[in-house]
Amino acid sequence: MNPIFPKRLLPLLLLPLFSTIHAEGPAEAYSFLDISSSTHAYALGGSGAAVITEDVTLVDQNPALIGPELGMQGALSYMRYLASSNFAAARFGMGAGEHSAWAAGIRYLDYGRFDGYDANGTATGSFSPKDMVFEGTFSRDINARFRGGINVKMIYSAYDSYSAFALAADLGVNYYYEVYDLSLSLVLRNMGGQLKKFDRQGTTLPFEVELAYMQGLGTSPFSLAITATDLTRWRLPYYNHDDQDTANQQTVKQSFAKDFFRHLIFGLQYNPNENLYFALGYNYRTRTDMSNYHRTFLSGWSVGMGLKVRSFGIGLAYAQPHASGSTLMLNLSLGTDTFQ
Repeated sequence: MNPIFPKRLLPLLLLPLFSTIHAEGPAEAYSFLDISSSTHAYALGGSGAAVITEDVTLVDQNPALIGPELGMQGALSYMRYLASSNFAAARFGMGAGEHSAWAAGIRYLDYGRFDGYDANGTATGSFSPKDMVFEGTFSRDINARFRGGINVKMIYSAYDSYSAFALAADLGVNYYYEVYDLSLSLVLRNMGGQLKKFDRQGTTLPFEVELAYMQGLGTSPFSLAITATDLTRWRLPYYNHDDQDTANQQTVKQSFAKDFFRHLIFGLQYNPNENLYFALGYNYRTRTDMSNYHRTFLSGWSVGMGLKVRSFGIGLAYAQPHASGSTLMLNLSLGTDTFQ
């Protein structure tokens, strides 16, 4: 048996791939749930489901990524998001015994202020739409290499006079072979539904199956990350606009190759030592989604770094999805030594 890719993992890893053949899925709301509070994940293209490190912010990527080695840790996240939007998060986690860990947190997204109008065009005043997520996470070692976890989310949204409430859960499992620095993860994200609707018509949560791989490249300080996302459907068409088209017509783009790469996120990480990392990510789906919004060369790319000094950690991540929108995320964390 090749220890880098154990045969007994094949059924687990191939199951999500077969599910993409026929499933297309309805349109969903709550897309803000895809925004991670982790600069590490954001720098790797927006996904860090297989990152192995003592970082409590990664639990929204995969609840199986925390364990007793976490000790006790608190973290704050802030991002100046697109336009006038602001994203913030706070999370606390700690080990529980020799084989378990738990965490709790909140995520908050404020979209700025908007002018409201009724159906007749009469001004109704300004309002500030917002989304909030309250989360609780538990993980436990299954054996020496497997760990499973669950993340339960209470989701509240308020847009002017409309509000909604939903419950959801993420299930994750991680396989880590330390000798080969190999990490494999399977995550079922956003399973649940609305308890209170915005109006009479309900909307679905963005359920998805995600498969993630990350491995050190030999004895070098580099690691490669590949994440396959949205595996409950295969077709992922997008709209494209030609800037030379004066009629402003949009065309739908879709092919086997485009669908294939729109499912994948690529990341490269450089670790000169255990307390410092630099990360680069490429998300083809983000790049193609922005093709209708004056994208730049940097669209789809993201960069970041993280530094840990004793119990204090700081992380930064930057991306520019389109010409008029840049995002900068900051993480601050305090670890075991501070709380003791």
